[in-house]
Amino acid sequence: MDKKIKKLPQHAELPVAMTWDLSPMYKTITEWETDFAALDKLEKDFITYKGRLAESAQVLCDAIASSDRLERLAEKIYVYAHLKSDENTADSTNRSYVDRATGRFAQISGSTAWFDPEIMTIDEKTMSDMLASPELSFYRNSLEKLLKERPHTLSAQEERLLGLSSDVMGSASKTFSMLNNADMKFPVLTDENGEQVTLSHGNYINFLESGDREVRSNAFNAMFTEYKKLRNTMASTLDATVKRHTLMAQLRNHPSALAASLFSDDIPLAVYNNLIDTVHAKLPVLHEYFALRAEVLGLDKLDMYDIYTPLVQECKVKVSWEDACKWVKAALKPLGEEYCAHLDKAFEQRWIDVKECEGKRSGAYSSGCYDSYPYILHNFTGTLSDVFTLAHELGHSMHSYYSRQAQEYHYADYTIFVAEVASTTNELLLHEYLMKQNGNDKFKAYLLCHQADQIRGTVIRQTMFAEFEKFIHDQAEQHIPLTADLLSEAYLKLNQQYHGSMVEPNQLIEMEWARIPHFYYNFYVYKYATGLAAAGQLAQNILSGDSAKLEAYLGFLKAGDSKDPLDIMLDAGVDLNTPAPVEAILDTMQVAVDELREKMGVRS
Repeated sequence: MDKKIKKLPQHAELPVAMTWDLSPMYKTITEWETDFAALDKLEKDFITYKGRLAESAQVLCDAIASSDRLERLAEKIYVYAHLKSDENTADSTNRSYVDRATGRFAQISGSTAWFDPEIMTIDEKTMSDMLASPELSFYRNSLEKLLKERPHTLSAQEERLLGLSSDVMGSASKTFSMLNNADMKFPVLTDENGEQVTLSHGNYINFLESGDREVRSNAFNAMFTEYKKLRNTMASTLDATVKRHTLMAQLRNHPSALAASLFSDDIPLAVYNNLIDTVHAKLPVLHEYFALRAEVLGLDKLDMYDIYTPLVQECKVKVSWEDACKWVKAALKPLGEEYCAHLDKAFEQRWIDVKECEGKRSGAYSSGCYDSYPYILHNFTGTLSDVFTLAHELGHSMHSYYSRQAQEYHYADYTIFVAEVASTTNELLLHEYLMKQNGNDKFKAYLLCHQADQIRGTVIRQTMFAEFEKFIHDQAEQHIPLTADLLSEAYLKLNQQYHGSMVEPNQLIEMEWARIPHFYYNFYVYKYATGLAAAGQLAQNILSGDSAKLEAYLGFLKAGDSKDPLDIMLDAGVDLNTPAPVEAILDTMQVAVDELREKMGVRS
């Protein structure tokens, strides 16, 4: 008799307590439609300021406030639509709301594109006088940032055209998302318990963590065989997206797509290049770790599907949702009573959509807007990795919560450059808590393995991604098409360089580029690496018990976009202009590997 195949539940079948509560945003879709219609008036009100911005400081102040009202409501409309859609990406009705919101955004972008160029046309003397006025004191910081963009701002008509084209320009990225999350189907596999399970993005890591190498190999082959079938389509969507990035950089007079992406955060190119150079210099610690893995697993060489399985199989942890919540709450107690009281709201107010279900967007994220909870999408399956993901996403959400409580709407959104700092700080605090709570050497070895994997995955792997991103954009800027062959060859070569001689990867690893959504985000991934590097320092500051250092960290959470990101990090106690934070976190990995070798009884 055939064994019953496990199927994912529908979202409506999940326990209510394990789903997020979107009703504080909109109780019904009718309320959403009402706000959607209200955009028309806010848009018309804003347009009345066209041609008048130089009249006085008060007029410019009122115009910015009008722009904020329009943007604030539009964000709320979009966030609700995308959260509903992500519950089931195959639901065409909810998807239609996302498409409508995205399309309306494009219209608004077109009709309001005159705003920044008109500010740029105000002569320097008039603008200087206006900036000195009390009416514009609140907006002075953002106006000064905007004025730095004079060389990269086009005429009002050109900005209008770019605004109107934004939806169309994003089509390749949307196509990838639909293919990756909704249309791709994976085969049924036999797990380590002999059960038939449909492979999915959510449970793929469970297969790779299996102690059965055949199970790991089968999952790896099944996953990337499906991507190989779509290799040319995936190459086309990535090629189009990279061309979009390079085109926008050219249109805005930036020397490269990378320079354009760093410009808004005022990040020197040296920060990006130093990250790659520092990781290259520290690759021996990764190679040591893989040599240790190979010896413990009894293998001459590792394959890519061998680098995720816990080295201490008998301590492989299966964690309930209830325990995961307890562990994370306890781990974050060093952040103080006020922080923990706010943290409780995430569970009491149902910020989190917990379980994987049919059609649900893969992975995990924190999302929201000024007028919503900082919601979390999770696909919790009970692994220790899932517990760290919970801590990670709560870091994002608490960062958003503090920022929105401390800042007015205009400055509440922190920049992407600092977005991964609070999240990874939480992960490091969880690691320290679990290490202290359990005296079992095998469990500690398990945690050390997890820490080494975290640094490998967040610093070294993301830096490899960042180097790949730099390569593909460089190719596009030289008008070299990003074919499937070129992408696969370059990706395989980088894997070989980073992973060293102890890893002899299955050829299918060359297709992994097709699975990484972050390659569509325009130089995002390096921020994971710099974020964990900063978090390493901040976690030590928090655990020191120094109240001043804790206050500095909470000040970072509250800062929003009120300063340049590197200055915010300096205030918090981390200098990312130097390679020191990246070197320090990789030294932490060296300590973890050395301690792991000792606990595993493996010779140097």
